[in-house]
Amino acid sequence: MPADAPRPLEGLRILDVSTILGGPITATFLADFGAEVIKVELPKGGDPTRGRPGPLPGLSYIWLQEGRNKKSITLDLHHAEGQELFRRLVALSDAMVENFRPGTLERWNLAPESLLEVNPRFIVFRFSGYGQTGPYRHKGAFDRMASAYGGIHYVTGYPDQPPVRPGYALADYMGAYVGAFAVMLALYWRDARGGQGQVIDLALYEPILRASEATIPHYHHTGYVRERTGNYNPFVVPSSCFLTADDKWIVIGANTDRLWKRLVEAMGKPELLEDPRFVDLHARCRHADDLYPILEEWVRSKPAAEIIAALDEAQVPVAMVNSIADIFADPHIQQRGNITLVEDPRFGELAVPAVMPRFSATPGAINHLGPDLGAHNREIYGQLLGLSEEEIRQLQHKGVI
Repeated sequence: MPADAPRPLEGLRILDVSTILGGPITATFLADFGAEVIKVELPKGGDPTRGRPGPLPGLSYIWLQEGRNKKSITLDLHHAEGQELFRRLVALSDAMVENFRPGTLERWNLAPESLLEVNPRFIVFRFSGYGQTGPYRHKGAFDRMASAYGGIHYVTGYPDQPPVRPGYALADYMGAYVGAFAVMLALYWRDARGGQGQVIDLALYEPILRASEATIPHYHHTGYVRERTGNYNPFVVPSSCFLTADDKWIVIGANTDRLWKRLVEAMGKPELLEDPRFVDLHARCRHADDLYPILEEWVRSKPAAEIIAALDEAQVPVAMVNSIADIFADPHIQQRGNITLVEDPRFGELAVPAVMPRFSATPGAINHLGPDLGAHNREIYGQLLGLSEEEIRQLQHKGVI
């Protein structure tokens, strides 16, 4: 794909006034596809993620990755002058992403309604722990609280063990996917359907709750409470993790009767097809405790490569349980370009996740990693807002920027 290929969001300007972690990632997804994202940071210290481990002070790995493609300005919205500067930016922008506790913008005289008066076409994406309404609206939340409240903690882990946190910040990243989608819906309504600006309200726990499979209608209709089942899926048998002869973990999923038949044939155990305990999916779910030891014994008798080759040949879904080291070495990941190297003048190359999804005509791109704090102050305040060098110096002296 040519380096100068157009990106679909070129010409859009997004103000990112969010921190840790779903809000900034929402803006990163938009920046990856060409939106001009102006990251608003406090003059002292900047985004809190800057302080995490990284190659240089103020340049953490998570900041370099999720601050990519953004322009950094410093602006203290506690100051009246800072609030006025922000309104001037709103007048020249298309949307903003914020994830303060509800009521914070209002205390700063920046209520969404007032911003829409400044720019009636403006999109305000509000991303808070529990949303802008409801009895918990004022409570704070990070990813872990959202995962617990949304239900995924409760069902993750083994029956006789405490709930287990997902290994990654799923609520933040899932929320960012939904957030970017929501901003694009609002922009489509505005630009393609003749609409106006509006306010979007998303709670951090809501994408987790929406991903809860059929637990909501199942509970409502029957009272069934899904519990922790370890690696087993109570509604799909067999589908689990298995340890191989060379002490590697793999996952096998024979989620349908047709796949079950293929698995049995690959195992060389055709007698299992005649066993009434395993005759169909419902029977296998009822007799999972009888079936899994048979599969575990078969997998444990062979190295991972042999098991995977046999099941690939039989067209039964199978995969390694990959560490990040495994992912870096994997030929499919490499061929797909899922990890890309970005050259940075401050410290050299850094590997980061590539832009996804793939577009044939208007692909995303990574122009640069997360910038230094306030790196674009003069561009934004001087060129965009037209402030003089003296005005910029005075604002810096006051601590406004």
